Amino acid sequence: MATGRLGLGETLGALNAALGQGGPVWFKETRARHLRARDFLAPRRALQARFGDQQVPEPVVTAVAGLQGPGVAPVLRCAPTPAGLALQLRRPAVFERVLSSVAAYAAPAAPAAPGPRVVLHCAALRGAPCTLRLSQLRAILVADHLARALRARGVTVRLVPAARDPHMRTFLQQLRVEWPTASERAATEALRSRALAEHTSAHDGEVLPPGILGRVCLKELVEKQGRLAGYDPNLDSCLVTEDLLSLLAELQEAVQNWPEDSSPGVAGTPDPGTDSCIVVHVVSCEEEFQQQKLDLLWCKLDDQAPLRQKHLVCGPVKVAGGPGTLTAPEYYKLRLAQVCKASALKHGGDLAQDPAWTEIFGILSVATIKFEMLSTAPQSQLLLTLADSSVSTKGTKSGTFVMYNCARLATLFESYNHSMEQGLYPTFPCVSSLDFSLLQDEVSAPPGQLAQAGGLAFPSQHPSLPQGEWLLLFNSILPFPDMLSQTAALAYTAPGLHITAHTEMVCKFLVQLSMDFSSYYNRVHVLGEPRPHLFGQMFARLQLLRAVREVLHAGLAMLGLPPLNHI
Repeated sequence: MATGRLGLGETLGALNAALGQGGPVWFKETRARHLRARDFLAPRRALQARFGDQQVPEPVVTAVAGLQGPGVAPVLRCAPTPAGLALQLRRPAVFERVLSSVAAYAAPAAPAAPGPRVVLHCAALRGAPCTLRLSQLRAILVADHLARALRARGVTVRLVPAARDPHMRTFLQQLRVEWPTASERAATEALRSRALAEHTSAHDGEVLPPGILGRVCLKELVEKQGRLAGYDPNLDSCLVTEDLLSLLAELQEAVQNWPEDSSPGVAGTPDPGTDSCIVVHVVSCEEEFQQQKLDLLWCKLDDQAPLRQKHLVCGPVKVAGGPGTLTAPEYYKLRLAQVCKASALKHGGDLAQDPAWTEIFGILSVATIKFEMLSTAPQSQLLLTLADSSVSTKGTKSGTFVMYNCARLATLFESYNHSMEQGLYPTFPCVSSLDFSLLQDEVSAPPGQLAQAGGLAFPSQHPSLPQGEWLLLFNSILPFPDMLSQTAALAYTAPGLHITAHTEMVCKFLVQLSMDFSSYYNRVHVLGEPRPHLFGQMFARLQLLRAVREVLHAGLAMLGLPPLNHI
């Protein structure tokens, strides 16, 4: 049997290459009703643009049907249909390849080429939490999530600034945000001397407000960088303070002095001012103007400032029917109170006094907040709803719903282990001995409605037949490594000042995974009667759900959320 991790990117790349020169044509199906008949489709109109009104040449169809290669999923058949060229995989073989090496699918795909080292700067962490706006909280959560995604892909990341305010450190711990909380203050003498020199030459004799060291003109730099780069044309000058110089010195130190254990194989030698390092400033939209000043000031005062600085600007956060002045700590306390209230209604009593439940309530509150803040593309406006329903396990879009299904998976495996200890079930067999052809449609179809394919029965017409097991593998387990890689993909070399990120992908993925698993779990009795002839299918299903659990836990780790065993 072939080995190695199957990849959607590799499979789609091979399919498109088999059609000859031109842009990508094939796409992966995701909807259950389409997956009854096909796994990939090359749409008819796209094929007509490639081959004209003629049919796809038979040699091309034959080449697609016989496709092989590293990471390419095995093909069962490829045939023309009214919708286009439809392709179906050898599903039992895919089940076996994937479920025999579950750990390989719970990590991001390896990068095609080494990338630069990254300094992530989040301006919102310079203050105290009591004044933290919701848009600033969003920027902090985006930066933390992006750092985790980059590191998971092997990128060396440094985080700036260190959170020195003790209240901010406590708040970050509550939010389960990993951020440096202490560092030696970098020397600012060279930057101060340069700033004073720039001020003296350009604004000699100016009377400065208290606390201001000098005013540095930025107009020349704005014109040099060009408005097309994205800098605000109204930028004129910057008032320099000790705090500003301290932040610049910390950024300067982060760029010039990388840890000795940082991986040179990923990013190369970190020479300051070269393409081996990029600085990404994650800022709220309200902070962007000041951040542009900081960028230009750094370039003005430091000849070795990085050539590439990018801004990831997070859109505004609006509260539906709530106060516009809600601070981040107030938002956290509100969600925590709602979680405690919902749990009291469900379980009775005051569980908030129990230390074990206190930790669970904190995790659920943070899960609610992170899924609310991160499920929308960071560049877009975010609308928050503060109603109690936001923390309900019945709401399929919430972080609480995802954690609830995480707990359901834990309960399932605890039940199996308990039954095994009682002698009802045998110990879990070696994965290589499992028969994955037993993973088939969990609802029987009427006679004549199934088409046999490679040992699996696929419904062809019946509209109510679910494809729960294939849906979980094809939409949740197989794509997970590529999805993680896309989350960490930043267009470093794109022109302009601004950069986009896809930090919404993990939350959306986990919500959809939880919905698919919940639907499957509600329909299928995984732990069947303790009869030997049923054990084969039960173990194949348990191995599938082990993979679901691994993917779910890996996705939650990207958000800084531990899995829960009960809620």
